[in-house]
Amino acid sequence: MTTEPRPKRYPPPEFPPRRTPAFATTPPAIFPVLLGLCGLAIGLRAGMSWLNLPTAPSDLAAGVAVALWTFGVLAYGLKLRRRPGVILEDMKVLPSRAGLAAASMGGMTSAALLVPYAARLAMVLLLASLLAHGVLALLTLRVLATLPAEARAVNPGMHLNFVGFIVAAPAALALGQGGLAQALFWITLPLAVAIWSLSGRQLWQRIPPAPLRPMLVIHLAPAALFSIVATGLDMGGFAMVFQVAMVLILVALGAGLRWITAAGFSALWGAFTFPLTAAATALLGQGGLLAWAGIALLAAAVLVVPALAFKVLKLWAGGQLATKTNAAVA
Repeated sequence: MTTEPRPKRYPPPEFPPRRTPAFATTPPAIFPVLLGLCGLAIGLRAGMSWLNLPTAPSDLAAGVAVALWTFGVLAYGLKLRRRPGVILEDMKVLPSRAGLAAASMGGMTSAALLVPYAARLAMVLLLASLLAHGVLALLTLRVLATLPAEARAVNPGMHLNFVGFIVAAPAALALGQGGLAQALFWITLPLAVAIWSLSGRQLWQRIPPAPLRPMLVIHLAPAALFSIVATGLDMGGFAMVFQVAMVLILVALGAGLRWITAAGFSALWGAFTFPLTAAATALLGQGGLLAWAGIALLAAAVLVVPALAFKVLKLWAGGQLATKTNAAVA
């Protein structure tokens, strides 16, 4: 005679429900908008300087942006402290991979903002951010190797993961480290060209799904950064090439804005923030009519970037952002 196995006993539901510890679900998707706020402060500094206006507004923006970025890093650091391996789980998801890259890039832009006030601290932060970005790039390669083929396809977010080092170059120039800036320029240039080329081929072959289209805006950022760095290194020919590329990308994005935003607001709209401010800063660095175009773009960024940052950070404060972006729990 056989007896049926006893059904598995499940523990009774907890009441009240167990609460998730503070910061255990900190989503990396907060970092693109924090990076955008740092970029906006840099753009405001350049704009105020070009217009010969007081720098108090840009100083205030810099203080707020660096403080918010620092809080974001501390919040994610507390998540890592609970379970360090959670970073690999986060990296399996596209928004989190891009967000973590934006976190270390935020350190690079924060270093640029700190240069006039604390050059030594800025240098330490710059080197630490470059080291962190390098570690994240290696972890990204490790995670991508374990994902299905379709998840390993080239996407605009890879500019953040592998070309993001170039964001450190303007700070390096401000600190008198021209050699470092030049090395970053030449190391990241072929990576950016490869991602542009492969992404352009993909865009020609198939239409990206509507929810992922906002990430196309990321293509603007490397062109803007290469223009800024080439100008700072007195590489006039390269600066002009990337200015033209940046303007063409900007025009294409503007023409397709309704198509890009067809899926409605999501955390991926954070992709609009830093590229917009970087393009404004690049135009301001050219002077003349291009600088006035940069002022116009900066004015748009002043309206757009804080609004998007508020919406994304509000989702985080409300506990919804981690769920919407599939962030891992520590």
